[in-house]
Amino acid sequence: MNIGIKDPVVVNEEEQHVQVFEAKATWGSALRFMGVMAVLLGLVYPLATTAVGGRLFPEQAQGSLIRDQDGRVVGSSLVSQTFVSDEYFIGRPSAAGNDAGSVSGSNLAPSNVALRERAQADAQIIAQREGVSVDQIPVDLITASGSGVDPHISLSAAEIQVARVAQSREIDEASVTELIGQALENTGWLGSPVVNVLRLNVSLDQRFPAATTTSSVTPLE
Repeated sequence: MNIGIKDPVVVNEEEQHVQVFEAKATWGSALRFMGVMAVLLGLVYPLATTAVGGRLFPEQAQGSLIRDQDGRVVGSSLVSQTFVSDEYFIGRPSAAGNDAGSVSGSNLAPSNVALRERAQADAQIIAQREGVSVDQIPVDLITASGSGVDPHISLSAAEIQVARVAQSREIDEASVTELIGQALENTGWLGSPVVNVLRLNVSLDQRFPAATTTSSVTPLE
């Protein structure tokens, strides 16, 4: 008698039952895990971060909007706008047309002929407009940003526009310089101070209304 030795057929059947049970357990665990993670990451986490962000950073969560003296939204402090009037500070050139929906750079290399020609032409226009030589123009007034919607210019780029803006609005340069200081950002120990162009122009309209109504900052619909 072969006591303690199971029939090979019975052993094979038991192994098959164990394998089927383990397979079902594996699929069941995977599906339950997928469901839990879908709820956590697809619903709970977005709602939690939105709620916390809105509570701790309400301005940033709403798009860092800038309003005029009447409370109307005129833009975002994160997105540049196009200004052409002498009564306003003018920002950087933009390959995206300052359109937040078409963020892009020109992707032109410094060796590109078209880029050099555009920069030279812009430099001549700026030099004539601001009454300075080409060598005095800060580089950020000639070069476009990588995003195409950079809302800032350097302090030196703002300072060379003071005389023009003050003369156009018939105010003293010291008053304009004071507003530049109020529009400064990144004044900590990291990086260089920059001026938010839209915020500066809105403060100009609030303190010293533009001479022509057609050149005022336009509220967004």
